[in-house]
Amino acid sequence: MIITQTPFRMSFFGGGTDFPEFYKEHGGAVISTTFDKYCYVNVRHLPRFFAYSTELSYSRIERVTGVEEIRHPAIREAMKYLDMQELRLTYEADLPARSGLGTSSSFAVGMLNAFYALKGKYADKKKLADDAIYLERVLCNESGGVQDQIAASYGGLNRINFSETGYEVNPVIVSPERKAQLNRNLLLFFTGFSRFSSDIQETTQKALNDKKAQLLEMLQLVEEAERVLTSKTELREFGRLLDYTWKLKRGISGGISTDSIDGLYSAGIEAGALGGKLLGAGGGGFLLFYVEEDKRECVKKAMEDLLYVPFEFENSGTRVIHYTAEMYEKR
Repeated sequence: MIITQTPFRMSFFGGGTDFPEFYKEHGGAVISTTFDKYCYVNVRHLPRFFAYSTELSYSRIERVTGVEEIRHPAIREAMKYLDMQELRLTYEADLPARSGLGTSSSFAVGMLNAFYALKGKYADKKKLADDAIYLERVLCNESGGVQDQIAASYGGLNRINFSETGYEVNPVIVSPERKAQLNRNLLLFFTGFSRFSSDIQETTQKALNDKKAQLLEMLQLVEEAERVLTSKTELREFGRLLDYTWKLKRGISGGISTDSIDGLYSAGIEAGALGGKLLGAGGGGFLLFYVEEDKRECVKKAMEDLLYVPFEFENSGTRVIHYTAEMYEKR
């Protein structure tokens, strides 16, 4: 039996520049972090006592006799890709899917990590990120960028650079005290609105050429944000940059925000937040605000109809947290 724990991520700057169609021509970069909310994938071989050969439990339960019958595309394609047979797989998570935190990619990374472990093979973080990108973007043919899979695999507060030759993950070097202050000043709220990220990502992908100027400016903001984090600049500038990048992102696609989300964001700013953004592709999910200490209670009051989610940054990325070897002979 294998259990993997894989964190969710929040992306601060550079979202959209991680689309291959953009970064292969212009370069790309994002600053993101993982935090202490996780998905758990439990995998073992199913004993041969049942009329079905594979059992899957996620938001629904599937019991099938062949891999091709599996309705969940990522599980089906991952099992085919790694030649996995006769499995019982269970998925659980601390936060809901379709909420802008890279949940589908965290699941893909955690599942692949579990599959490799069940086969008795070690896969390093780059291998897991690369395979998850291939699974979601090629095998499942889903639209989107490639930052989520990398963040979930590596973990931590990183700047991820993209180029024609691939990507590199560079930790953002910031003192523990400054990093803790950043963590304290970020407030996370669940809006309750969720949409499929791939639907919004497809619209964003089509807009890449028309919105090149905005994306190039968002790329430049990654440089400014890293400078704020790693220098003695007042950390409040990070909040102001979040506000600016959110306004840029809203202009890329009409599906990124809604009137309700715009109203919530305005209420947070009026209550004292210096900046913020909707996490993920857009359309709903989690609102993140940068709020200094003296305004936190005011912002929480303004968001009292939403669920407040406290969190702490984490650095581990995906991990196997339970490993029991199994004897398995393929039929």
